Amino acid sequence: MSALGSFIWSIADQLRGPYRPNQYGNVILPLTILRRLDCILEPDRETVRELAAKHDNPNRLKIEVKKATGRPFYNTSNYSFENLLADADGLADNLADYIDRFSPDVDVFEYFDFKKQILALEKAELLREVVTSFKAVDLHPDVVSNADMGDAFEYIIRKFNEAANETSGDHYTPRDAIRLLVDLLFADLDVELTERGIVRTLYDPTAGTGGMLTLAEEHLLAGNPDARLSLYGQEYNPQSYAICKSDLLAKGHDATNIAFGNTLTDDAFKGRQFDYCMSNPPYGVDWKQYAKAVTAERDQAGPYGRFAPGLPSTSDGQMLFLLHLAHKMRAPEDGGGRTGIVMNGSPLFNGAAESGPSNIRKWLLENDLVDAIVALPTNMFFNTGIATYIWILDNAKHPERRGLVQLIDGTSFWTKMRKSLGSKNRELGENDRAKVVRLYADFTDADPDFSKVLRNDEFGYWTITVERPLLDESGKPVVDRKGKPKPDTKKRDTENVSFTYDGSTAGAAGKDEVIQGYFDAEVKPHVPDAWIDWAKVKTGYEIPFTRHFYKYVPPRPLTEIDADLEKQVAKILDLLREVGQ
Repeated sequence: MSALGSFIWSIADQLRGPYRPNQYGNVILPLTILRRLDCILEPDRETVRELAAKHDNPNRLKIEVKKATGRPFYNTSNYSFENLLADADGLADNLADYIDRFSPDVDVFEYFDFKKQILALEKAELLREVVTSFKAVDLHPDVVSNADMGDAFEYIIRKFNEAANETSGDHYTPRDAIRLLVDLLFADLDVELTERGIVRTLYDPTAGTGGMLTLAEEHLLAGNPDARLSLYGQEYNPQSYAICKSDLLAKGHDATNIAFGNTLTDDAFKGRQFDYCMSNPPYGVDWKQYAKAVTAERDQAGPYGRFAPGLPSTSDGQMLFLLHLAHKMRAPEDGGGRTGIVMNGSPLFNGAAESGPSNIRKWLLENDLVDAIVALPTNMFFNTGIATYIWILDNAKHPERRGLVQLIDGTSFWTKMRKSLGSKNRELGENDRAKVVRLYADFTDADPDFSKVLRNDEFGYWTITVERPLLDESGKPVVDRKGKPKPDTKKRDTENVSFTYDGSTAGAAGKDEVIQGYFDAEVKPHVPDAWIDWAKVKTGYEIPFTRHFYKYVPPRPLTEIDADLEKQVAKILDLLREVGQ
């Protein structure tokens, strides 16, 4: 639990009555942001006011403020938490003036509709009490670190969602999961990451409250304090967007790099590519309402558009974000890019051959973009206990990793939490993360119980249609005009033939030879009258993760089972005797 978050949330007790519990966040979140920014602005307030008196042009003023304070944002109001309460009758108007006089890039309060909340608080005669409480909290970064502030926001949002009976997964990802994703994203041996003054770009199309962006920056700076990571993101939830943007403002980032809107229908960074990308898109979320726009974009953009490889089922949009990120990686000729994305298990195997999901996997694997997939422990996320996976994409792999995919089973690397948070009762400790990163680094030398390295073509297969003849009443095949037997649709079957069946590869033996070899060995001996309908052969790709780590457990000996049964029978007989007495 965040102590700061708990304290801030306790202010909600003042709202009881006029506000319902599911409305508390509408007041608490924007006031927390306002107080954070207020504490940051306090030391240079007079300097900014003097500059504002000299420069009417906002662009010029921003330049001068940046020179004087080092900050990209400012506020020219005569009010702050320091003097807001001095004018009791004018508190609501003065607070509104304070919000209005932030620099144009601080648009976060609009997304909370905060002026409406100010009026509601005043009407309920709570405004002075709540502002007084927030004035007592020092949220300057020197007092409350960025990490602690992030924890506080996460705690507040979780409490808010619990009160509203909503899920918190739409808003943020557990920090231990993010840390592993970041560790893997930067695990690639990029010598330049240690160079003095390097600049890299990082992008999250489902930025939430900014947790992924923040932890990625912390990771890079821990290894190279002279590095600079330019952060970019897009978020469609108004409150999450406001928190993310204000958080980056507080850290001195260019907040115009954080855009509001739906990434799938309106890519705010169209044409831009990035060194690193990361995302935890919502699982199993229906995108029917966006289907028309997404399909239109795919049709208009042509073969190089972000959705050209295929579209997943409208009941689950995860793979749309996977495609989007694959197209956001910096081009190989410009140094390449890496992506980390957290998804559930369905993108590994859903969809039959030549379906949208299968075609997406085909495009990713045939273009050698999948570097590694890591299975996380279950019960890792706040709103779901299902299996989740981290995918790492890389369009400029090191020579030893080209044409290969590493699967890492990290399901057993976890630490029991002392107290559950929703569905989350397990966490990835530092040692757990280190084990996964070591397996990734060891690659082909890693422990085979936890790591498998496979060729891209080992995930491909052909679905063949096997026909059998339609028989007449006398048991003879019915033929068409050309004398060919007609197929019996009731006996029609399909078989999946691996590209690597019998040790072959499609490139070495040829597609038809591999399929025919499979048919002759696996089908023909059992149904001699069957044949392949070559016109219906389809190509598919799937990643049967659990199959590669399946461990055979032999059944218990019959003698042990018999002994246990005898014991249980004896107990039952004893109970029956007691009842009968």
